[in-house]
Amino acid sequence: MQSPDNSSATSPAGGLLREIFGSHHSGQRGGLDILKFIGPGFLVTVGFIDPGNWASNMAAGSAFGYSLLWVVTLSTVMLIVLQHNAAHLGIATGLCMSEAATRHLPRWVSRPVLLTAVLATLATTMAEVLGGAIALNMLVGLDLRLGSVLVGTASLSLLLTNSYQRVERWIIGFVSLIGISFLIELALVKVSWAPAAAGWVVPTLPGGSMPIVMSVLGAVVMPHNLFLHSEIIQSRHFETKGDDAIRERMDYEFTDTLFSMIVGWAINSAMVILAAATFFQHGILVDDLAQAASVLAPMVGPAASLIFALALLMAGLSSSVTAGMAAGTITAGMSGEPYDIRDRHSSLGVMATFVLAVVAIFFVRDAFEGLVWSQALLSVQLPVTIVLLIWLTSSHRVMGRYANGPSLKLVLWAIAAIVIALNVMLLLNV
Repeated sequence: MQSPDNSSATSPAGGLLREIFGSHHSGQRGGLDILKFIGPGFLVTVGFIDPGNWASNMAAGSAFGYSLLWVVTLSTVMLIVLQHNAAHLGIATGLCMSEAATRHLPRWVSRPVLLTAVLATLATTMAEVLGGAIALNMLVGLDLRLGSVLVGTASLSLLLTNSYQRVERWIIGFVSLIGISFLIELALVKVSWAPAAAGWVVPTLPGGSMPIVMSVLGAVVMPHNLFLHSEIIQSRHFETKGDDAIRERMDYEFTDTLFSMIVGWAINSAMVILAAATFFQHGILVDDLAQAASVLAPMVGPAASLIFALALLMAGLSSSVTAGMAAGTITAGMSGEPYDIRDRHSSLGVMATFVLAVVAIFFVRDAFEGLVWSQALLSVQLPVTIVLLIWLTSSHRVMGRYANGPSLKLVLWAIAAIVIALNVMLLLNV
C-alpha cells in the first residue's frame, strides 16, 4: 500500500517492497507484540487446506508426481499479495470488500459481482462439508449424505454460538493438528527431494494437466477468503484509532499473513509430495480420498490411514466454518452492514449457504470429481473478485491516502492477468 510518508524510502526496490507489503511504521516495537495480532491469517489459511485442496493435491501428485508443485508456490505468492491487499482495505476503511463494493459501486455492478461471490462460496462450502462427510465415512462407515448433514450442522453450530476470538482459537488448533498430521505422514514415506525441489520452482504443463492446474489454483487462491480477510480485519476497527494505529496494524498484518500463508503452502506441498511419493511411484491414479487412505495403509503403515481420515475431518469442519462466515460477510455487506451472526442479513446468509451446500451434495454422483471441479470453478470466478479488489484498493475515494501506488497496481494487475490467462487455457482445454 502507498505510505502517506515516503521519506524513509532508500532505494527503488525498498520502496516497492514497502508499497506492496505495507511497511509504514518506524517506531520501536516489542518482538512479542506480533503474537497478539496472529489469528486472522489462520482463518484464511484453513480455507486453502480444505478437502477440495486435498482432492486437487492428491490428483496432482498421483497423476503428475512432483511436477505441479510450482502451482502451489505460484498460487501462494499471489495469495500473499492479494490477501494482504484485502486486509489493507479493511484496516484503512473499516469496510469489508462486500460493504465497500455496495457503498462505492452502482447497484447494477455490485449486485451481480457479489452474487457470483456468493455462488463461489456455496461451491466451496459444498466441497468442505462433503470432505468432512468423506472422513466420517472412512472413520465409522457413515453414509455420505448423513455425514454431510452432521458436518454441516456441527459447523453451523460453531458459527452461531462462538465469537471471532473463540473461532480463531479453534481454527489455529485445527491447522496445527493438520500440519502435524502431514509431517507424520511425510516421515513415513521416502521422498525424492531433488525432483520435489525442482517441481516447486520450475513451471511445467504435462499433457492433460490443465484442469488439475486450475483446480489447485482455485483451491489456494479462493475468492471467499479475500472477502473473509477484509471482514475479520475491519471488525477490529483500526480506522477509528488514528493513522499511527492504522500504520502499525498494516505492518503487523503482513507478518500474520506471511506466516499463515507459508504454513498453508507447506501443508499443500506436503499433500502433493505425499501423493507423488506413494501413488505416483506405484502408478496409482487417485480418484477417491477414501481409496487414497486405504492404499496408504499397506504402503506406509496402518497409522497412516487413520491419521489421514482424522486430518481430513478437521479440515472439513474448520474450513466449512470459515466458508460460512465468508457467506455471511458477503450477504451482510450487500445490505451495507458488517458481519454479525446475530443479525438476520448475516445469519440468513450463513444458514442458506449450509442448507444449499448439503442439498447439492445429495445430487453429487462422484464425490472426488465433485471436490476437484468445485475448486476449478472457484478459479473461474476468481478474476471477478480480483478485479473488484484492485478497483477498490486503488481508488482514492475508497482508500484515501492508503490507495495502491503505481508499483503495487502493476503487481496486482499482473496477478489478474495470470489468473485470466490460465482460465482461458482451461476453457480451451476442456
